Amino acid sequence: MLHDPKRYTVTAALPYTNGPIHIGHLAGVYVPSDIYSRFLRLQGKDVAFICGSDEHGVAISMKAKKEGITPQEVIDKYHAIIKQSFADFGISFDNYSRTSAKIHHDTASEFFKKLYDKGDFIEEVTEQLYDAEAGQFLADRFVIGTCPKCGNDEAYGDQCERCGSTLNATDLINPRSAISGSKPVIKETKHWFLPLDRYDAFLREWILEGHKNDWKPNVYGQVRSW
Repeated sequence: MLHDPKRYTVTAALPYTNGPIHIGHLAGVYVPSDIYSRFLRLQGKDVAFICGSDEHGVAISMKAKKEGITPQEVIDKYHAIIKQSFADFGISFDNYSRTSAKIHHDTASEFFKKLYDKGDFIEEVTEQLYDAEAGQFLADRFVIGTCPKCGNDEAYGDQCERCGSTLNATDLINPRSAISGSKPVIKETKHWFLPLDRYDAFLREWILEGHKNDWKPNVYGQVRSW
C-alpha cells in the first residue's frame, strides 16, 4: 500500500521534431526530471512521468520547406530519432507520446471549446504580416529583419538573438519573408485572446507568493514581468 496515494505528474519540455536532441537538452531538462521521477518511485510514490514530441512548431514547417519535403515527413523522421535517443539514454518516461496523437487533439480541443463556450476569449481583428507570394500569413519565426534596438540584420519576428530583445514581427526594420524572401504586406486577421488580467489576483498569489523561492531567478523574474 502506498504511504501517500497522491499521484505526482512530472513532465519536461516537449522537444520540437525538427532535429535530434543533443547533450544540452538532456542535461537541461530530461536528466533532472528523470532523476526526480526515479527518486519519487524509490519512495513508493505514484508517479506519471509524461512527455512527447511537439509536432506543431513553426521551425518544423521551416525545416520542411528548406529540405523540400512535407512537414509530416519531418516529424515522423525526428520523432522516431528522438524517442529512440531517450530509450538509449535510459530516460524512464511512463508515457512518451506526440502532439499529433488523437488524444492530444481531442484534449486540446476540449480545453479550447470549454473556454470558448464560457465566453472567456476576446475576439479581435489584428494586423499581421502576410507573404503574398507564398499566399500565407507569417508566424513570427517566418519573418526576418533588422532589430530596431541593436541593428542585427538577422533578427526574428519574435526575438533578436544578438541582444536578446523580445520583438513583434511588425517592429522589424526592412522585414522579409523567410519563405520566399519577399517583402511582406500587412493584412487584417481575426484571433482569439485569453485576457489574463481577469486572473490577476490568482496569478499574483501563485507566482509572487507560491514560487518565489523554488523557481530559478531568471524564470521568476521573467514571469513576474508579465
